[in-house]
Amino acid sequence: MKFQILFALALVIVLGTSSAYAQSSAADLAASLRSQLSELETKQSALQTRLQELDEKLKPENIEKSLAGVGSTRPEVVREQKRRQLEIERNGVQKQLELLATSRTRLEASIARADADAYRQSAAPQPVAPPTVTTQPSSGPAVIEPSIKPVPKPRVRKKRTRKARRS
Repeated sequence: MKFQILFALALVIVLGTSSAYAQSSAADLAASLRSQLSELETKQSALQTRLQELDEKLKPENIEKSLAGVGSTRPEVVREQKRRQLEIERNGVQKQLELLATSRTRLEASIARADADAYRQSAAPQPVAPPTVTTQPSSGPAVIEPSIKPVPKPRVRKKRTRKARRS
């Protein structure tokens, strides 16, 4: 008997704390996703800056300037090699930007879902306070008293019916 009472009390406590934990976890998830989004935006801006630099370096006059101090019997081959190297790097940066764009879309959708979950949890009715356990000083088992007392039902009077008289 005591085991069942203690089990019921533990169950009520666990259920009460789990709903509070779920509410804070949804809000925490949204905050975490927002921080990931800001990190993603930082990476994206750095990659866009790098892409602009590479586009500038790919101009023929800038390739020639970068190879001005390099002597070669075949300068056109060296220029072509430098151009290919810069194009490969630019293509890699473009691919990373595309991946970040898809990640950003997914993160924004996840943030919207997490915000909606947090709102639903905050709007949901809060659990009732757990019942209190009191022990009586005399010998006897522990008694569980609910913290909210039930409201008595109003009494309904029955209507009297008159019996018909027979003549």
